[in-house]
Amino acid sequence: MEDVMDSAVGPHFSGLRLDSRRLSSSSLPSPPSANGNGNGTTEAAKGFASPKADGTRQPFVIGVSGGTASGKTTVCDMIIQQLHDHRVVLVNQDSFYRGLTEEESEHVQDYNFDHPDAFDTEQLLECMGKLKSGQSVNIPIYDFKNHRRCSESFRKVNASDVIILEGILVFHDQRVRDLMDMKIFVDTDADIRLARRIRRDTVDRGRDVTSVLEQYGRFVKPAFDDFVLPSKKYADVIIPKGGDNHVAIDLIVQHIRTKLGQHDLCKIYPNVFVVHTTFQIRGMHTLIRDSNITTPDFVFYSDRLIRLVVEHGLGHLPFTEKQVITPTGSVYMGVDFCKKLCGVSIVRSGESMENALRACCKGIKIGKILIHRVGDNGQQLIYHKLPLDIAERHVLLLDPVLGNSANQAIELLIRKGVPEDRIIFLNLISAPEGVHCVCKRFPRLKIVTSEIDGGLNEEYRVIPGLGEYGDRYFGTD
Repeated sequence: MEDVMDSAVGPHFSGLRLDSRRLSSSSLPSPPSANGNGNGTTEAAKGFASPKADGTRQPFVIGVSGGTASGKTTVCDMIIQQLHDHRVVLVNQDSFYRGLTEEESEHVQDYNFDHPDAFDTEQLLECMGKLKSGQSVNIPIYDFKNHRRCSESFRKVNASDVIILEGILVFHDQRVRDLMDMKIFVDTDADIRLARRIRRDTVDRGRDVTSVLEQYGRFVKPAFDDFVLPSKKYADVIIPKGGDNHVAIDLIVQHIRTKLGQHDLCKIYPNVFVVHTTFQIRGMHTLIRDSNITTPDFVFYSDRLIRLVVEHGLGHLPFTEKQVITPTGSVYMGVDFCKKLCGVSIVRSGESMENALRACCKGIKIGKILIHRVGDNGQQLIYHKLPLDIAERHVLLLDPVLGNSANQAIELLIRKGVPEDRIIFLNLISAPEGVHCVCKRFPRLKIVTSEIDGGLNEEYRVIPGLGEYGDRYFGTD
């Protein structure tokens, strides 16, 4: 047995066998149509948060439109404040006004700033395209008093989780609309908008009331009727009363949070669950993925992440209602934990998750499965020690990386009489190829992970991955 254990200490291939990695896209289940028309168009197909070739994910793009002074900026600011655990940037369509020529400047009172031709849409598309691909961009700065761009000044905008594009005509051009994952129209009474416009242009832009009213009558209102109001039909969400509508904004933020935390594979497989990402979780992943981290720190932050995954996994177990009397003599209606439960770790990396499970489930029984490759012919030797009554229990299968041994371990549990829908596979990271392979073979099993990585490299290791997890955790690398 010791020889077998020693030989199992070798590389942990965080992926699948060659035949599994060569799964073609045609062999994978097609996601359901998002619009119900049977053409296979989904949010993923539109580009929503879809993984790119390097494994990173595209940002979630929100378009916010509405009439002048409708409260678009206020709505954007409220969304940004509530999405405090994600990186969010705001891009204003006003930054892309075309600079006026000298001749146009001499007759600025006759220039229509509310017409689509007043904007450099091509540059807007270029900047948004770069941001969606994860590149930083320089956004021009427009001087509203001189009606020209500041030639030497730019606002640098970095790649982010969420991009909010705000402007009166961001829904007018279909090419711009196609960049958006959510379109919000801020609908505010015309009299309120006019009052706000007068206050803004006189205070912030140094204009007099007469010129503001003249411009509003000649250009702003006709442009609203001709271009802005018709674009309202493209909105996914319409917010009456703008920034005063806290209920609508709260619902929008909750929807965005759900979308940001939902991996594309979660849409394909309802039995795959990814722990909601926050800056804390991303920070811990950054630390344990750093090749220069010390072993004590690697263990410390790995344990923190494992604890979160275990707690999330426990939330998928059945429960029964239970009533208790509190110390104040009051009745509290709560729930009772699942009693028939055990853990099974895949030796040896899976043993790193046992302490977190014991900390969450007092006195829990833990079994072990060792899968050892014999030579290069694909044959494997399996050793196991499991609770005698495991067929009557819910099983938390433990392995930090969804890899080679997953299918064999699951098959062993099923042969021992554990129903497939009573197995919850807990891991820190998963490769998409691994998720596809396991979910196709065991569609009723649940997978709970803290992150789904980009894929496998030519050596069938997860990229960006964690390296040899067992060696790093137990200090044997």
